[in-house]
Amino acid sequence: MKERIDSEINDTSSNRLKRFWLELKKWLIVIGPGLIVMLADTDAGCLITAAQSGASYGYSMILPQLLLIPILFMVQEMTVRLGIVTKKGHGELIREYFGKFWAYVSAITLMISTIGALLTEFIGIAGVGELFGISKWITVPLSTFVLILIAFLGSYRRVEKIGIIFGLFELTFIIGIFMVHPNVDSIMAGIQSIPIHDDGYVYLVAANVGAVIMPWMIFYQQSAVVDKGLKRHMIKKEQTDTMVGTFITQGIMIGFIVLFAATVFNSKLHATEETVGDLVTSIGRYIGMAPAKAIMGSSILGGALVAAIVVVLAGTWGMTEVLDWKHSLNERINRSNLGFYSMYSLVLIVSALLVLFNEDLVSIAITVEVINALMVPIVLGFLLMLETKALPDRYKMKGIYKKIVIILSLIVMAFGIYMIFPVLNL
Repeated sequence: MKERIDSEINDTSSNRLKRFWLELKKWLIVIGPGLIVMLADTDAGCLITAAQSGASYGYSMILPQLLLIPILFMVQEMTVRLGIVTKKGHGELIREYFGKFWAYVSAITLMISTIGALLTEFIGIAGVGELFGISKWITVPLSTFVLILIAFLGSYRRVEKIGIIFGLFELTFIIGIFMVHPNVDSIMAGIQSIPIHDDGYVYLVAANVGAVIMPWMIFYQQSAVVDKGLKRHMIKKEQTDTMVGTFITQGIMIGFIVLFAATVFNSKLHATEETVGDLVTSIGRYIGMAPAKAIMGSSILGGALVAAIVVVLAGTWGMTEVLDWKHSLNERINRSNLGFYSMYSLVLIVSALLVLFNEDLVSIAITVEVINALMVPIVLGFLLMLETKALPDRYKMKGIYKKIVIILSLIVMAFGIYMIFPVLNL
């Protein structure tokens, strides 16, 4: 009798273990598009924006980041449903439902925005290299070559894994937080203190909204779930993947705010956090220059590399979808997909050359900010309309959730329009 009971217990344990591994395999098949796009969201420019926020306004910039969590998730989960159900990318659906004109408008502005975003990533990569005495003439061409090589692997899943590995290096900044010992009571007090009447604060909030909701993210995730071949029964798992990624990316933004609030803001240094070197110099005063270089360098480099992969793919997917070219990463380069891989490589090379040969990128950066600000309401507007037009009733938003998504999207669109005026000094 005892032996039979022991055997049944062992069988039960074995079945539980099998079920666990089976469920884990199901998750591993799905996860990726949401996680990588969110890791890319905290790119070099976003991390610098978060550092500026913490240095200028301390812990009071944490609450806006918390409020952005549901907005970011709601926007991106729409792309999940659209991509999985229709099996088409964002550019394809715009062409199908709104015509070639609007498809070309969206694709061209996306491509300009893509090159602009890549400038930020390459500047970040060059800045990290310069911390260790390596010229941008080495780091920028080398990173361009690596990024092109990654795409030529002929597998979306492989590209996704490499991108996630790059992105995980962003988390090294956590070491810095432990080293500066932020005060928990001060953090809680700062969250409750919102200087909403301060124009500078409102501007930084708008900049953070712009840094979190990126037009290329919408194009990327919708095409990624298609290229990965996700099925309709996987929608909930991919939404969970997106939610986890949302909490991670906002956690990174909040972590950078805390790091610079606990040091620069509390010490009233009034430091300007505009470059990688500025960030390292500020933090180096508290934890030493060597640890600051290692922590900030790896964090920003990881964010820049994963963002570069996501951004260039988003732009290339968007443009080739509108042109009705073959646009999958799941085949090695051949005659049928030569246009896709050529465009991918060309966008990277042009962006790299602009960084290498242009010493003054301020005017380009301003133009890119304006384009991004203009694109946010346009892209979100198309996204909301496509959600209504392209999906069967079963997969559409309904009731109070739909109303909340529309209201929050309108708020984000308003911030996008608002950002145009201060950027142009109007």
